[in-house]
Amino acid sequence: MARQEQVLVLEPPQELKFRGPFTDVVTATLKLTNPTDRNVCFKVKTTAPRRYCVRPNSGIIDAGTSINVSVMLQPFEYDPNEKSKHKFMVQSILAPRDMTDMEGVWKEAKPEELMDSKLRCAFEMPLENDKTVSMKAVCVCGCFNVMGLQRVSCS
Repeated sequence: MARQEQVLVLEPPQELKFRGPFTDVVTATLKLTNPTDRNVCFKVKTTAPRRYCVRPNSGIIDAGTSINVSVMLQPFEYDPNEKSKHKFMVQSILAPRDMTDMEGVWKEAKPEELMDSKLRCAFEMPLENDKTVSMKAVCVCGCFNVMGLQRVSCS
C-alpha cells in the first residue's frame, strides 16, 4: 500500500538555511502548519543528530494551527568548499481521536499511516557588507578570509 501524502505544510518546504558565522549556535525556524480538522502527531529526525538541537523535536499540532520548530546548528568550523549533506525528515501521523500516549501511537503505527517530508540543509556565510555568499568569497581587491571574515591584503 502506498504511503499517504504529507498533510502538514512546511515552511520552508525544501531547504533549511543556516546563516553564519558558525562560531556560535545558528538557529533556523521550521514552521509546521496543520490545515486539517484532525490533530497531527509529528517528529523531526536528522542525518546528523550530534550537530543539531531541535526544539520541540516531537509533539501534537492541533487542527488548524501551526507551531514553530527551532533547529539549532551547533558551532563548527565552516569550510565553504564543503557542501552540506545534512538532511531532516518531518514524520507525521493523524492522531487517533482516543489518543492518550503519543509514544504508543508511533509504536503501533502502520507504515501506510506514516507521512514524511524531507528537507536539505544549506550553510551561508555573510560578508562584511551583509551580502550572502554560499560557496566562495568574492575578491574585490581587498580580499576576504572567508573562515574568519577578516580583511587580508592582496599581494
